[in-house]
Amino acid sequence: MSYLFESFAGWQSYCQEKDLNLYESVIEYEVTQRGKTEESIWNNLDKAYTVMKEAVETGLKEEMTSRSGMINNGAKKVYNHPVSVLSPEFQRLISRALAAKEVNSCMGRVVAAPTAGASGILPGTLYTLQEIHNLSDKKILEGLLVGAGIALIIEQKASLAGAVGGCQAETGSAAAMAAGAMVYCLGGTVSQIFNAVAITIQCMLGLICDPVAGLVEIPCVVRNASAAAIANSSAQIALADVSAVIPVDECIDAMGEIGANMETKYKETALGGLAATITGQEISKRVLIQDIEILPDEDLPE
Repeated sequence: MSYLFESFAGWQSYCQEKDLNLYESVIEYEVTQRGKTEESIWNNLDKAYTVMKEAVETGLKEEMTSRSGMINNGAKKVYNHPVSVLSPEFQRLISRALAAKEVNSCMGRVVAAPTAGASGILPGTLYTLQEIHNLSDKKILEGLLVGAGIALIIEQKASLAGAVGGCQAETGSAAAMAAGAMVYCLGGTVSQIFNAVAITIQCMLGLICDPVAGLVEIPCVVRNASAAAIANSSAQIALADVSAVIPVDECIDAMGEIGANMETKYKETALGGLAATITGQEISKRVLIQDIEILPDEDLPE
């Protein structure tokens, strides 16, 4: 029987008792609970990471303008800007997270990790981490498995969906997955990995989901970049053994409690936050008019 990913404390205890690495327990779960073979797991992970990297490259090389006009090649502008606020590496991190998410907003192929709305965070962070530290693809795939285990627990204890828990559940969960994966890839301990998750969640608590015009574009794209930055800061803090103080399971419980009590208008309904601003409402009306104009005559309202 494999571990069923109900809590981080339980996950750590199980791996200690069975003398398993975190990623090995995720493979065991996929094999015993979902009927997959280990070979297919690695093959599918390799395909997923390939799609992630392709999304980054597509977003940085091809035309990325959404039909609404809200997305207009932002990633390329950041990537090619001559001034680096911190470092060229940080600039690449931010632009890559933007790039992969812009591909999603422009109807391209991405990996929902854990959702399409947060699909730029893992590609941006892991692509850049691999480049800086010269990590093997195998190590990155192991990190993705660790991230998957993190997501399984968050899904059980809180939510991964913006419609349920706000953007903290989407970009927050993806940032936590990325932070944990990065600490793993850099040789961190289990405690450090889980501490990175806790720190990340603490930084993302309460973030609402307020997509302008109901489109996963604004503020979703830029939030992928900011979440990637938070994931990196959390990983750096955790690797230095700075405690989150509040245990990771309690952080996830708090996330679930906040999501449950968040007003509906802040949970992917486009009724509150940025979506309810004057400009947000103007964009919503313009997008609606565009949608009506492209409808076939027989589908037009009478």
